[in-house]
Amino acid sequence: MGNIIRALVAFIPADRCQNFVVGDLREMPLDKMVDLSGNQLRRFPVHVCSFRELVKLYLSDNHLSSLPLELGQLQNLQILALDFNNFKALPQVVCTLKQLCILYLGNNKLCDLPNELSLLQNLRTLWVEANCLTQLPDVVCELSLLKTLHAGSNALRLLPGQLRRLQELRTIWLSGNLLTDFPTVLLHMPFLEVIDVDRNSIRYFPSLAHLSSLKVVIYDHNPCRNAPKVAKGVRRVGRWAEETPEPDPRKARRYALVKEESQETQAPALPPPLFPSNS
Repeated sequence: MGNIIRALVAFIPADRCQNFVVGDLREMPLDKMVDLSGNQLRRFPVHVCSFRELVKLYLSDNHLSSLPLELGQLQNLQILALDFNNFKALPQVVCTLKQLCILYLGNNKLCDLPNELSLLQNLRTLWVEANCLTQLPDVVCELSLLKTLHAGSNALRLLPGQLRRLQELRTIWLSGNLLTDFPTVLLHMPFLEVIDVDRNSIRYFPSLAHLSSLKVVIYDHNPCRNAPKVAKGVRRVGRWAEETPEPDPRKARRYALVKEESQETQAPALPPPLFPSNS
C-alpha cells in the first residue's frame, strides 16, 4: 500500500508532495552522492541544492521536464544523470555546472543542444542516446576534452566535419541511427579506440587500417557488402569478422562506462543509469 501511495503522490507536482516521495533526505550525504532515480518525480526537490559539496546526482527514470535555477548552486557536481525523463530542451542551468565530467541525457525528447553547453569544458563523457536528434549539434564539437560520445538511437544521417577537432575523443557510439555511409570524418580521427555503427544502413565500409589507435569496431546489423579492413589486433564485431565468439556490444558499452566513471572521479563509482532496451 505504501508504494501505491507514493506512486499516486508523485503525480502531484506540489513541493510538499514531491518531498514526501524522496523521503527524509535533509542532510548532505557522507558520500557526496544523491540518487533519486526511479522516484516518479515531476519536480526536482529544491532543498537538494543546499548540498553545495555534492559530487554525483542521479535523477534517472523520473518525469522531469525542467530544473530549478537553484541547481546552479551545485558547483562541485561532476556527474549528472538526467536520462529517462521528459526533457524537450536541456535546461540552461545545467550549462552553468562547470565541473561536470559526465552528463547523461539519454532517453529524453531532445531535438538539439544549447550553444551554452560549450561552457562545460571539463566534460569527458556525454550520453545523448535515444533522443530526437536529426543531426549532431555543432556545440558537441566544442567540448575539447570529450573522451566518450554516445549518440546512438537517434536519426543521424551524417556527422559534422568539425568533429575531428575532438582530439581527446576515444569512443563514439552511433548505433541505431540512419547512416547510409560510413562517416568520412571518422577516417580522419586516428586517435579513436572504439567505433560503434551497429544497426545503421551502411552498405560499404572503407578501410580503417590506418586508424592507429583503433581497438574495436562494431558494425553488425548493416546491409554491408564487406567488412571494414582493420590493422592487426583490432577486434571486429559483425558479419565476416574473424573472431568467434564475438564480444557482446552491450557488455562492451557497460564495461566502458564503468571504467570511465572510475577514472573521471575520485568518489566511489555507482552502477550507471538505465540503458536503452534496444542497445
